[in-house]
Amino acid sequence: MCGINGIYKFSGNSYDPKLIRSMNDTLAQRGPDAAGEYSDEYVQLGHRRLSIIDLDQKSDQPFHSNDGRYILVFNGEIYNYRTIKAAITDYEFKTNGDTEVVLAAYLKYGAACLKMFNGMFAFAIWDKEKKELFIGRDRLGIKPLYYVLTNESIIFSSSLKSILSTGLIEKKIAQNSLIDYLRYQTVHAPYTIIEGVFSIMPGQSLLVNEENPPKFNTYWSATRDFRRGSNSISEVQSNVQELLSESVDLRLMSDVPFGAFLSGGIDSSIIVALMAKTRSQKIDTFSVSFKEESYSEAKYAKQIANLYKTNHHEIELGVDEFKDLIPEAFKNVDHPSGDGLNTYVVSKKTREAGIKMALSGLGGDELFAGYSVFNQIPNLQSKKWLYSFPSYFRKPLGVMNHAIKGTIGSAKIKEILKQPTFDLEYVYQFYRQVAMDDQVLKLVKVNSLPESAVLRNVHELVGYRKEGWDLPPLSRISVAEMSTYMQNILLRDADQMSMAVGLELRVPFLDHNLVEYVLGVRDDIKRPITAKKLLVDSFKDLIPESIYNRKKMGFVLPYEHWMRAELKPFCEDRLNQLKKINYFRPEGLDQYWHQFLKGDKRVTWSRIWPLVALGDWIKENEIIG
Repeated sequence: MCGINGIYKFSGNSYDPKLIRSMNDTLAQRGPDAAGEYSDEYVQLGHRRLSIIDLDQKSDQPFHSNDGRYILVFNGEIYNYRTIKAAITDYEFKTNGDTEVVLAAYLKYGAACLKMFNGMFAFAIWDKEKKELFIGRDRLGIKPLYYVLTNESIIFSSSLKSILSTGLIEKKIAQNSLIDYLRYQTVHAPYTIIEGVFSIMPGQSLLVNEENPPKFNTYWSATRDFRRGSNSISEVQSNVQELLSESVDLRLMSDVPFGAFLSGGIDSSIIVALMAKTRSQKIDTFSVSFKEESYSEAKYAKQIANLYKTNHHEIELGVDEFKDLIPEAFKNVDHPSGDGLNTYVVSKKTREAGIKMALSGLGGDELFAGYSVFNQIPNLQSKKWLYSFPSYFRKPLGVMNHAIKGTIGSAKIKEILKQPTFDLEYVYQFYRQVAMDDQVLKLVKVNSLPESAVLRNVHELVGYRKEGWDLPPLSRISVAEMSTYMQNILLRDADQMSMAVGLELRVPFLDHNLVEYVLGVRDDIKRPITAKKLLVDSFKDLIPESIYNRKKMGFVLPYEHWMRAELKPFCEDRLNQLKKINYFRPEGLDQYWHQFLKGDKRVTWSRIWPLVALGDWIKENEIIG
């Protein structure tokens, strides 16, 4: 696990080498074990290393091919690298890790090597002879890769801050991205919060040279590469057991101490159970508990830890401890997000215990229909009598309902009832929306808002008559969740918060073999009569009923209380930072904050906190707008 940087100037006469050093310095926390640079007339490459596999210095990067023609910078892990290595008999390997295997596979198979890799990765390979740069990113977008493309150069990096450190890009907020952030507490790829900076998409590669236009290629897509499942429930359960067990086993490959995040929920409990079955030594597990008892899941985590005799570390937090961690955590946020501090806390404590790699249950809810949206949307779509009425007839019903209840929920229902149909692409956009459009219009100086990024993304992936329409309906919701909320919030936060403390986080539920299989499972086998029924039934012998039958709490912090008391001055200072951005209405921000303080049902803490996080990021990075 590492961080990569690069600048390719197409016409030659590359930029000052100090730029790549600056980029590398910005990535120091992602790779504290080693640093390296490469420069020639056209390209500069930088790398920071967090050593997890093959600790030998021979695997440091940038990594050169045996003939010196190709240079690689690579971030991530290839879990099946030994199998790929064994198949490449015409290359003389000089190291024992996965880095050299990535390069050797590219030399032998070209861009097709991407389909062979099972892992999380972002890498770039420079061909000195062809003056050509090849860039690839993993299928699910677990590892980040940002870029800026102009007529004269491409700049790329694992970090948005690293790109900004070059001074080649104006630190200017993109207006449409700001709207996206206000709506969803994130910016959806390929866009970022900064104008002109983009993300390589998950499952995508990019070929760049001086003679031809940049060539993007999608080598993997959930809507295209899923597999049809069996009609037998027992066979599906057996296959899920085998695929997830194999995924966990692969992700325990490590030359350093490792552990697991354990919240006491279904997903992390199954991961810990499978780890304990696979390894004879005690597993280190880590969980966050709160002095505020109503927010704590500590007893459930302890139950699993006791059952599997793990070396359990419980991190108890109160207001004072959390307050001290906030500035530190925010300082390490690479791209602004309204979430993620909880991941920072548990990552920090895990790393302080001497652990350099940990497994997480991230992805289980999205893949196995664990969220309420997997029930809510099918239930809505089953009300044929409701959507048989035209939208102009339904609209007053939503307005009336919201006038009575005045909650975020009723505001979303009002918007859903306005839609032309209840197809997924139209209704899903509101389930993850944080600030509704009428609220956003009061916060920013615009008269109308652009199309929802979530609507656009879901339409392209699983909209009516699109490729993803062949998926089972619940799997279409899974793809919507994975391509929006999971990729642009959960995975981004997991990466930036764990790497901020030099911890590698692995996610077994996102093994592409498991994802492809589960997306093809029929709804009647997967349908969530109870939470994640297929997953639970597949592993019922590993986790007690008290774990899978309890009410889902989620992994949240007690912000509601803190923000009105101990954290109030901090919040107000960061909200005031937003007033320096020309796009915002200062009076709108003040009104929004006062609505929260007065307990307005439509302005809960989760609507305010993303603004606080954005204000801090703007201040920390000296952003203009």
